[in-house]
Amino acid sequence: MTTYTAPVEDMMFLYEKLRNDKNYNEIEKYKDVTPDLVKNILEEAAKINQNLILPLAKAGDENPAILENGVVRTPPGYKEAYKKFIEDGWTSLSCDPKYGGQGMPRTVSAFFDEMISSASLAFKLYSELTLGAYNCIHHHATDEIKDKYLPRMVEGKWSGTMCLTEPVCGTDLGLLKTKAVEQPDGTFKITGQKIFITSGDHDLTENIIHLVIARASDSPKGTKGISLFLVPKFIVKDDGTIGGRNGISTGSIESKMGIKGSATCVLNFDDATGFMIGPKNKGLSQMFTMMNLERIVVGIQGLGISEIAYQNSLSYAKERKQGKSNKNKSQNGNADLIIEHADIRKSLLNMKSIIEGERALCFWLSQQTEVSLNHKDQKIKQEATDMVSLMTPVVKSLFSDLGMEITSDAMQIYGGYGYTKDQGIEQLYRDNRITPIYEGTNSVQAIDLVFRKLINKNGDIIGKYISMIKNDLNSKNDKLKPFEEKLKTYIEKLDLFSNWMKDKILNSKDDANAASNDYLRVLGYVAIGYSWLKVLEVSYKDYSNNKDFYEDKIQTANFYFNRVLPRVESHYLSATTGSKYIMDYKFN
Repeated sequence: MTTYTAPVEDMMFLYEKLRNDKNYNEIEKYKDVTPDLVKNILEEAAKINQNLILPLAKAGDENPAILENGVVRTPPGYKEAYKKFIEDGWTSLSCDPKYGGQGMPRTVSAFFDEMISSASLAFKLYSELTLGAYNCIHHHATDEIKDKYLPRMVEGKWSGTMCLTEPVCGTDLGLLKTKAVEQPDGTFKITGQKIFITSGDHDLTENIIHLVIARASDSPKGTKGISLFLVPKFIVKDDGTIGGRNGISTGSIESKMGIKGSATCVLNFDDATGFMIGPKNKGLSQMFTMMNLERIVVGIQGLGISEIAYQNSLSYAKERKQGKSNKNKSQNGNADLIIEHADIRKSLLNMKSIIEGERALCFWLSQQTEVSLNHKDQKIKQEATDMVSLMTPVVKSLFSDLGMEITSDAMQIYGGYGYTKDQGIEQLYRDNRITPIYEGTNSVQAIDLVFRKLINKNGDIIGKYISMIKNDLNSKNDKLKPFEEKLKTYIEKLDLFSNWMKDKILNSKDDANAASNDYLRVLGYVAIGYSWLKVLEVSYKDYSNNKDFYEDKIQTANFYFNRVLPRVESHYLSATTGSKYIMDYKFN
């Protein structure tokens, strides 16, 4: 079984030293969120994740959620853990105090997301979709609906889902068949089938609030005719109490490769009563409020699983003896610890440099997200929104893809033991494998980045991002200059690649499509490098205050700049060969 220690020290380093965004610090409602308060929250979060939730990972994998006589039953221990989880207020951490939330910023809640992803992703998913549904309702529903549903969702007594996918459509939601027929009282009868619904049914909460996209009878075909509906598992009476069962049933639970403790359901809607959220035919844009948040959270899932994979690999490498290193520190000709071997050390440093760089990038993105939602200046809000829009597909895709690389390397470090179930490493690989797939596959994210995010109605977004980095590469610290010079080299490569992509978007969409994944990775590696540069600025400035911590940061960054960042060159050279030889190939 895996072990886990929440990286509170590294999280607090980011919160105390990199929370230096002027626009973020101008948000009035977070002025009282002090480092002492955050440290207390993270230390309590560490306890519940390490002691209560971590054991659920193995339990859920060995005893998956089941459908029994029409009732979905979660794995052993889930109900007791969930009860404690909501009693301690973890579902309310980032929610609006108006509805019972604690009002913490994403700069704090993102750390908790990472911790619980490390501890048990399957368990996390029961509350994660609730927060996504909460955000969608909070942004788009009427006050009457908010007052009726949000307090119980914030409390965790009711959960939420996102119902998009159907047998006939995954990403292409314009093909959906689910129908919504308006009733005389203004409600709608929803009929159709949704598949792959995470936490679609379970026994943890009193009610489940489904957000369902469907097409009203008089709506046009395609995505322009999609509306969003709130469809509760149990009808909620006017006084807020639960009434009879709505027309929703669970057809089956998917038998999955990983996250087996999470119930991924086929849901049948048979004249289920639903309430329209927002204007008719605007459902897709409303649902994207939930989806865009979830995409960032999926990236954090990849980060969390990478962290626990790294921790266990490091621990194993310090205990396992095999072969002789060049330094040969063994006694009497015996084998050395595998951590003495250069290749193992390289793998561990690769994991560590990526994880810590991702965490720093995610923290920067959390600040931008809060500015985009809460700053008083509309121009500043829009600029932050553009940065969040640009980085959302990068964080979702790169973090989840690198999670596959890291969990695979972890299994390799363990050798044959990693391939067996006893150690828990192969489960991390299986659990993470869904992250590059759900909430829009990573190829879809890459295409979205290239065709919608580089340039949009607000101008040349990627150009603004590149200029922002270039303007920061002017440190007077001689120790930083070698890192800046390396980053300048790859910023220029990103700039060239961006211009190539802009041309291909207009003149050869096949070339742009074929290069999209490479482009996303180039942007991602540069963004992580930029985040590392910010960490290095603090590390050199405050070095004497905590030499061991900052020396570790400097050496880890050194590995990233020398061993990981150069991947940019390979992706650029490969992608810019074009697509003709791909599209002209004749498959038999």
